Amino acid sequence: MFKREKSIEIQQHRGVQCAHGKVAVQGVGMSVYSFFVDGLLIDTGSYSLSQEFQSFFKGIPIEQLALTHSHEDHAGNAAWIQHHKNVPIYIHRDSVNLCAEDGDYPLYRQALWGERPAFVAQPFGQTLQTNAATWDVIETPGHTTDHLSFYNRETGAMFTGDLFIQPKTKVVLDEENIVHTLASLRKIVNYDFDVVYCCHAGFIVDGRTKIQEKIAYLEDMQGKVKQLFMQGYSVEEITKTIFPRDYPITKVSGEQWSSKHIITAFINHFTEESFI
Repeated sequence: MFKREKSIEIQQHRGVQCAHGKVAVQGVGMSVYSFFVDGLLIDTGSYSLSQEFQSFFKGIPIEQLALTHSHEDHAGNAAWIQHHKNVPIYIHRDSVNLCAEDGDYPLYRQALWGERPAFVAQPFGQTLQTNAATWDVIETPGHTTDHLSFYNRETGAMFTGDLFIQPKTKVVLDEENIVHTLASLRKIVNYDFDVVYCCHAGFIVDGRTKIQEKIAYLEDMQGKVKQLFMQGYSVEEITKTIFPRDYPITKVSGEQWSSKHIITAFINHFTEESFI
C-alpha cells in the first residue's frame, strides 16, 4: 500500500546492542531504535520495519521483552517476538488489555510505522531482574499515560523511550501532556546516570546534560506562556508567539501533532493551580 525506503544498522555502545531502523515514505523519514542487553530486549521497533528488526532479533538470545509504551513504533513487533521467541512481555499495567487487541492508528502513522498486531503482555512490578542487573521500572507519563523508563542499577544506564527525543520540543501529540513530561524529566534526574538510550535519538553519551537542557527549555517556555496568558493572550496568539513556524507534521496529521497542544497543557495547568 505504501512504498517505503527501509534500512537497519546495528551498533554497540557500552555493552548494549542498538538496532537503528529507518523508514521513509515520500521523502518523510523517521528513525526508531530497539535495544538489547543482558537478555533483555527494550522495545521492538515498528511493524513497517518487521523484516529488518526480525533479522536483528533472530541473532540475539532474547529472554524477556520490556516495552516503554504501547505505541506502534515501539510495540509493532511484539507479536512476532511472542510467536517466535516465547518469552515474557512486560508493559505498563494500564496497557495490558489494550495490547491484547490490534492497534488502531491514523493513516499517516500507518504509512510510516505500519500496524501493531495484538499480543499478550503482563504488567511490570516495581523492578525487573536480568542475569546481571536489577532494573528500576520508572513511571514517566507525559508522552503517553502508560509511558515507562528503565534504569539499570549496575551500569547506571537510563532507557527513556519517548521521554527525551530532543532537547527542544516543538510539537507533541494530542494525547501528550507536556506538564507531565516535565515532571517525569525532573523525576529521572534524581537517578545516578550519565548515558541515555532514547528510542528515537539512540545512544546519548551526555544524556544527563541533554535532559537537563530539556528541563530548562520547558521551564523557560512555561514561564513565557504564563506571562502571556496573564496578559490575556489567547491559545492561538501564544502559540504563534512562541512557535512562529508552521511544522509540516501538523498539517499531515490533521493537527494530531501540534505546538498548540504544548500551550494548552501549560494553560490548563495554570488554571488548575488557581483553583487549589
